Amino acid sequence: MYQEIINKLQNKSIAILGFGREGKSTYNFIKNNLNDYDITIIDGNDKLLENNSYLLEDKSLKFIIGDNYLDNLNKYDLIIKTPGVSFKDIDITDIKDKITSQLELVLECFKDNTIGITGTKGKSTTTSLIYNIFKDQGKDVYLLGNIGIPLFDYVHEFGKDSVLVIEMSAHQLEYVKVSPKYGIILNLFEEHLDHFGSLNNYYNAKLNMFKYQEDDDYALYCLDNDTLNNYVLNNNYRANKISVSYDKKASIYCDNEYVYSIINNNHKRIYNINDKRYLLGKHNLIDIMFVFGVSELFNLDINKTILTINNFKGLEHRLELVGTYNDVIYYNDAIATIPEATISAIETLNNVDTLIFGGMDRGIDYSSFIKYLSKCNITNLIAMKDSGYKIGREIEEMGTDNKMYYANDLKDAVRLAKLNTKKGYICLMSPAAPSYNDFKNFEEKGTMYKQLIKNDEEDL
Repeated sequence: MYQEIINKLQNKSIAILGFGREGKSTYNFIKNNLNDYDITIIDGNDKLLENNSYLLEDKSLKFIIGDNYLDNLNKYDLIIKTPGVSFKDIDITDIKDKITSQLELVLECFKDNTIGITGTKGKSTTTSLIYNIFKDQGKDVYLLGNIGIPLFDYVHEFGKDSVLVIEMSAHQLEYVKVSPKYGIILNLFEEHLDHFGSLNNYYNAKLNMFKYQEDDDYALYCLDNDTLNNYVLNNNYRANKISVSYDKKASIYCDNEYVYSIINNNHKRIYNINDKRYLLGKHNLIDIMFVFGVSELFNLDINKTILTINNFKGLEHRLELVGTYNDVIYYNDAIATIPEATISAIETLNNVDTLIFGGMDRGIDYSSFIKYLSKCNITNLIAMKDSGYKIGREIEEMGTDNKMYYANDLKDAVRLAKLNTKKGYICLMSPAAPSYNDFKNFEEKGTMYKQLIKNDEEDL
């Protein structure tokens, strides 16, 4: 089936725009499947060839590298863009129809096999859980996309009965002109303004999940997220809408102790929310309801679905229990890059005595978060640069009973937490901001946090 993608690339001059993980995957796919190709690798990193010297052995390649790498893109037949490249403040009118991506090329050929998952928060957990319910029921399923696995790495294996479970970021969805048959948008919150320039641009990128769906497709979304619900109400999406909520008006809803489904007008009770499971909190229960929606649409065995859900231990850096040290319980929630995620973590755990927060300041509105922290029962607020300092000062100006600390770095933050957190209570690291100011990514920050917790006091 992937021959269709090869045919789309044949006899075209191709620009691979961005040479990170996905760009390398695109190059390898073309090199392995096209006898003759005309490829230009375009990237802003002026050390690209120094770091990837093997590319110089391919005499068919051309390169445009450095500060002006986005100039003259209109001379190519096809621009295969990687998600991280931003066109903010650039007029792309002349090249818009030439822009494509791994995601779009796969959707053009495999959309009916695809479950797409996006949202500001919860994407990776929901994607992984959906993948596992199919895998545990013996289905031919692939876990792909923004979760860290380029689609072209496995496209040669897809068959007519394969199910593609693809985590889709706003960056990946930004320029697609085709949507998956099964589209899921978990939520919409303020994020990624550095890439998109405005909230409306960011939200519209996410909503491409539904925009190109057809009458026999399915659009799953959360009624409880007002922003998302308003966009769905105000757009004439063609797909069959399936809503998830704590409200009985939804297709999948939670009422008291149970989750119910009314998909296909078959009203039934499907899950006891008091079942013992590892995914805690209301936000995770909403994600679980989406999983039940997919299970219903694919007529999977509901009892096996429940077993997978209850046994799923979650992903690293997502409200992850690190352990108990000197009678203090430590949690790592490094993935929390927006205030709403941090608030959910605090309310899920309940007895948080120390919060470590702050990171890269993307200029989002923290006013509600500041008000929340100033009134919460957390004793110790440990702020980290840059956004944490900004938030901390505003909390102090408002007046609060919390103890405010300003850490020099993560090592200092953990030292302060160990000195001040009450025994029997929780220390939570949940940044409410990205980590790029001091770390490569949230994974690096979370890993260092866990290492520092396990270090002896004298090492701090």
